[in-house]
Amino acid sequence: MDIKRAHRFRFTPTPEQREISARTFGCTRFVYNHMLRLRSDAWMNEHKGVGYHATSALLTQLKKEPDRLWLNEVSSVPLQQSLRHLQTAFSHFFAKRSQYPAFKSTWDRQSAEYTTSAFTWDRSALTLAKRADPLAIVWSRTLPQAAKITTVTVSKDVAGRYFISLLCDDSVGPKRKIATKVGIDLGLHHFAILSTGEKVKAPKVFRRYEARLGMLQRRAAKKQKGSANRAKARLKVARIQVRIADTRSNFLHPLASRIVRENQGIAVEGLAVCNMKKNRSLPKPLSEAGWGEFLRQLEYKAAWHGATLIGGDRGYPSSKRCHDCGHAVSALPPDVRAWVCPECGATHDCDINAARNILTAGLAGLACGETVSPVSP
Repeated sequence: MDIKRAHRFRFTPTPEQREISARTFGCTRFVYNHMLRLRSDAWMNEHKGVGYHATSALLTQLKKEPDRLWLNEVSSVPLQQSLRHLQTAFSHFFAKRSQYPAFKSTWDRQSAEYTTSAFTWDRSALTLAKRADPLAIVWSRTLPQAAKITTVTVSKDVAGRYFISLLCDDSVGPKRKIATKVGIDLGLHHFAILSTGEKVKAPKVFRRYEARLGMLQRRAAKKQKGSANRAKARLKVARIQVRIADTRSNFLHPLASRIVRENQGIAVEGLAVCNMKKNRSLPKPLSEAGWGEFLRQLEYKAAWHGATLIGGDRGYPSSKRCHDCGHAVSALPPDVRAWVCPECGATHDCDINAARNILTAGLAGLACGETVSPVSP
């Protein structure tokens, strides 16, 4: 199966590469914001649409203006790619998949994208256009021999770390056929409860850093805007935030990979996480858990390896239905973690019972050809 796969590595730039990166980030951000403002004004004032080809021609004229000659100091490829990204953002907006494109800020993640004409790769060193020396990349893993790099993205996160992302044309072999199937019930105390009886405890990363993060944010808010001390305080806040994000990612990826590797069929409950966050007591625990990201990872990893991911019906009473006899109780308070079926007398752990019901319902819908609700973040 042919796929597009990105491999992300960290690198340490030299002072010269750091300066060139800063120029490139600034130029791509300027071009994106300038064309976004131009397209917005053209529509608001004249009801006229400006497309990608028009902005590409305008970029050529912009680089010839006397006060914009600094745009020629960096590679033209990242500037052109920023126009493509802007066009993609508008396409998603018009298709109602995202909100209206927003302006890029200096304090957000910075990035520049290079296509095959703007970099050289000899399987050991990577050199970008307008840069004399290859990047000092920390190769934490080996690239597949058959992988062909099509796009290179240089980025700098809010904590000041530099990364290189290599988008490759790769292939994934078919997953071995196994008969194991599993149902997954997602929770807050235990992140994932499997129909096998296994309970994966939630890491609760944010809670470990919440007090320190709040203290640093309060300190940063008191600094004078535009001062060097405010920039230092914001950097400390960013470092805590990326530590939380990295720790959560290191928990979700191995778990999703293990579940896909060990099971041929995976049934998950249908969740509307965005709607659940409207409950005033749930936004922080749900955001900390990362359910939406976990389901996204399960979806694409299952597609890579030939596993079947089944999304359950959102209204299915998985916790209230007895897995042994099928009897459903009328109400089950959230604080009740175990209950006894009044029909057959079976004692159920709420979470394990829900996971088993999710698996049964998912397999029944798959076998009978019934429509199941898609997995939704």
